Amino acid sequence: MPEERDAATGTPAGYEAMGTGELIASLSADTKNGLSAAEHKRRVAAYGYNEVQEKKANPYLGFVKKFSGPTAWMLEAVIVLSLILGNYADVYVIVALLFLNAVLGFFQEQKASVAVDALKQRLRVNARTLRDGTWQILPARDLVPGDIVRIRAGDFVPADVKVLDGSLAVDQSALTGESLTVEKAAGGMLYSGSIIRSGEATGLVVLTGARTYFGKTTELVQFARPRLQAEELVSQVVKWLLVIVGLALAAAFAVAALAGMRMLDVLSLALALLASSIPVALPAMFTITMALGAMELAKRGVLVTRLSASEDAATMDTLCTDKTGTITTNRLTVAGIIPEAGWSEADVLLYGALASEAANHDPIDCAFLVAAEDRDIPTGDFALRSFVPFDPATRRTEAIVEKAGTTSRVVKGAISAIAELAGTDPAGLREQSTGFAAKGYRTLAVAMGTGEQTQQVIGLVALYDTPRPDAGTLIGELQDLGISVKMLTGDALSIAQETARQVGLPGTITAADELEKARATDPHQASALVEQSAGFARIYPQDKYEIVKSLQENGHIVGMTGDGINDAPSLRQAEVGIAVSSATDVAKGAASVVLTSDGLAHIIDLVLVGRMMHQRMLTWIFNKVVKTFQIVVFVVVAFLLTGQFIVSVFGVVLLLFVIDFVTLSLSTDTVRGSKRPDSWDISGLVKSSLVLGVLVVLESLAILAVGLGPLGLAGNLAAIQTFSFAILFYFGMLTVFVVRERGHFWDSFPSRSLFWITLADMGVVAVLATVGIPGLAAIPPMDTLIVIGMSVVFSFVINDSVKYVMLRRGREKAKKSGI
Repeated sequence: MPEERDAATGTPAGYEAMGTGELIASLSADTKNGLSAAEHKRRVAAYGYNEVQEKKANPYLGFVKKFSGPTAWMLEAVIVLSLILGNYADVYVIVALLFLNAVLGFFQEQKASVAVDALKQRLRVNARTLRDGTWQILPARDLVPGDIVRIRAGDFVPADVKVLDGSLAVDQSALTGESLTVEKAAGGMLYSGSIIRSGEATGLVVLTGARTYFGKTTELVQFARPRLQAEELVSQVVKWLLVIVGLALAAAFAVAALAGMRMLDVLSLALALLASSIPVALPAMFTITMALGAMELAKRGVLVTRLSASEDAATMDTLCTDKTGTITTNRLTVAGIIPEAGWSEADVLLYGALASEAANHDPIDCAFLVAAEDRDIPTGDFALRSFVPFDPATRRTEAIVEKAGTTSRVVKGAISAIAELAGTDPAGLREQSTGFAAKGYRTLAVAMGTGEQTQQVIGLVALYDTPRPDAGTLIGELQDLGISVKMLTGDALSIAQETARQVGLPGTITAADELEKARATDPHQASALVEQSAGFARIYPQDKYEIVKSLQENGHIVGMTGDGINDAPSLRQAEVGIAVSSATDVAKGAASVVLTSDGLAHIIDLVLVGRMMHQRMLTWIFNKVVKTFQIVVFVVVAFLLTGQFIVSVFGVVLLLFVIDFVTLSLSTDTVRGSKRPDSWDISGLVKSSLVLGVLVVLESLAILAVGLGPLGLAGNLAAIQTFSFAILFYFGMLTVFVVRERGHFWDSFPSRSLFWITLADMGVVAVLATVGIPGLAAIPPMDTLIVIGMSVVFSFVINDSVKYVMLRRGREKAKKSGI
């Protein structure tokens, strides 16, 4: 009778209770060679990929939501009031603009979503998999039932897996809510989405994708979309600005009531002005800017797991970085061997290699195996009977090997641990390794024993993780960018000091016990020690977390690099958590940035791109505040002076779209990042915006006076409204070119997209003002040219000079303050 199987998974029914041997046979698995490429392809076709399809939001519902929100509601109220007043032309045009806004916003969000999804594909969880006889690191998405995988501390379990050998402590809290770890040994089941806290094991993949016991996705690193710090800060400006707008409109209502005007007319315009003061395009600007920045960073080898991470990097002023894999190459090499009497260097290397396991990809194991291979030392004559991986409790690896009927026990590890195992005084071994320690080398002892024989130390091996060739230069570049670099390492003080010396990291390296002593006696002294030190040696993950918190309490914006499961708290605590390329899945899940290659070079890319993005967003906000102040105050002041609303409801609504959404092209502008860490200086931003805003309002009134006087528009309200519309539009567009450059406007040329889109927009409005459309009466071409000419002179001569002086004084003040 054929064995009963699940129709969808191909897995035998009751697999959890089955023995490992029976399950291996049922899945036709090969524990020695794994699946072949051809068999894997066949099983993918049969079972599908190891993934859970993400549920997408209904796009139609998303489009409908574009017609809700403060701005949309205000415009819809204007439509209702226009219908009551019989202004049908305004109704048609505003409805058309509302639909245009919805369509533009919808497609912008879809584009950003595609960009984010593309990045998510770069952040898939990997698995150590046995295929075609070799251990490979493959995307967990490719796993199928019958695959053989190796799992160790720090990994997410990528599928439902039957443990074949080894023992593990597993955290299933995300799945079951239980807070304690669960011990798993051979025959136990590991469920997709669990986290391995300690140990390692080989396992058989039983279920994948949506068919796993808990139905969890293997692509566990997701893009978080929290409320952005920048949005919160800007919302404060907008609220304050709305207060000013409200006061101005209250004055307009009072005058209109005294003049006996229809309040519905005033209310309609007031709603339109309030709508124009809301930064309707701000979320789109932030999303597009950050998505484009994320895509640019992806090209440079930096993957962001939270879109706002690059903005946080712009404000980062302190970077706490690991030594291994970031400052150094993270590739240990054998730097020297000291054999004991009666043994040769080849013997020491041979038995050290036998006490290593290739499948674990452990850097120390790999160093021994590579060195043995490079020296043509044969290890294939020995049969491996058992292997015990490195355990922090024993501080050694151990293997039982057999050759020609003789069984040997070989171990390698810390000198003190091996000396204790062999019954040898560790002082003599440490004295032999003094020269290695002085050079910053890591020294291990190797021992072996045959049969029941006591372990005998046969030699010492020095390993060294060399600094990256570009580490010193890159640390210097980070410091030139105003970022203080602090090296955090669990290595000995001497090794940390030697590495710091080689890469030119200035300052004192502090031992962890000194920091701990300061914490116990004087917290203020401990805080000062964290501030002043260039790095810390022999620290534990909890120390990293406390160091990050201390720096934050001192007002720093902190970046933190990490790679291990125990780095997750400090990566989460830091404003910019950076998981290095070799990081565990847990570290990647806690971080906001993932690097795809070793070293500091990509961190510099992160900072530079982040600062450019910050400048683009700052420019848009600056321009929005100036333009909003100009429109509302200009309209209200002109009304108080003339007794007429010199801009129509339709004109205000049209301005909202022809300026705000066109200036979204600022997200692609060519900008220079600042030389120092950025900050959201709200008071400075408001002060500069209002100074420039008052100046622009006065200049707008001057141009209006020319229109009412020499150009003879007085008495023709429709022409005055078009003329005023042109004033507000051209000032709004030209102000972009003034505020985009922190120096004079001519110091840099805008991006081609910003330049040509703005130029085209200005040309279209010039044509509309000349030929006229419903709601916008035609005016002579010469009137439009006069508006353009006077706006150019005011913007590029007066306003640019005022802006330059204000910003220069601000920089000088900051420099004197030591900021």
